Amino acid sequence: MAKELLTLDNGTTCTSWNYSGTRLAAGSVDGTLSIFDSRDPPSSSSLHSTFKSRVLEGNIVKIVWIPPEYGDAVACISADGIVSLWEEVAEDSQSLQWKMFKSFGNSSSKVLDAQFGISLTSLKMVAAYSDGNVRVFELSDPLELRNWQLQAEFQNVIESVSSFGKASCLSASISWNPQKGGSQESSFLVGFNSNTSELNSSKVCEFDQAHQRWLPVAELALPEEKGDQLYAVAWAPNIGR
Repeated sequence: MAKELLTLDNGTTCTSWNYSGTRLAAGSVDGTLSIFDSRDPPSSSSLHSTFKSRVLEGNIVKIVWIPPEYGDAVACISADGIVSLWEEVAEDSQSLQWKMFKSFGNSSSKVLDAQFGISLTSLKMVAAYSDGNVRVFELSDPLELRNWQLQAEFQNVIESVSSFGKASCLSASISWNPQKGGSQESSFLVGFNSNTSELNSSKVCEFDQAHQRWLPVAELALPEEKGDQLYAVAWAPNIGR
């Protein structure tokens, strides 16, 4: 029989469980971020609030947890295209608190989606922007989550030279390939909902270790479907689909 674990506040717009399923993050229309933890013992079937604060000016539309190897941290994406990264830290023997350590995006180039993935060498964050560009950021120091560097920037097209004008994208979706393997290169899937057909079809991008760059290696659309606007993409957890 189903049991209610938690009642969220009115105005909650998005939620996200952490990787272990023990913490829940919730975003609200007024920019409030709330964190809920499982009560001790971990097997307890109830959640309690451990953090609640307004972290953005606008509506939070998506929350993404950073992989647990890099601590307890989340990315909050706002409706106006700003991504703010928040980490739970203890400073000067104080109790654990959530602090913002980095932000991405601006009014002219809004972030539509962002996802984290672990490559062979470091933590990566892929962000899709309203101008149709994809940017890959790399964490230069695994112990310092504020030190992100731009590794690559490219448009979601197969051809290296695009012939279309300025793109306007309403939404985007990114999914990292979850398959793990010692020799497997990093790859992710991305697609847009835009006014430009070349951007909309989902592309698989893979890191070319030999030339140190990201390349589109597959386009997941039939010729007659390439102009269809795309709203969501996802890798299967373990079978390469």
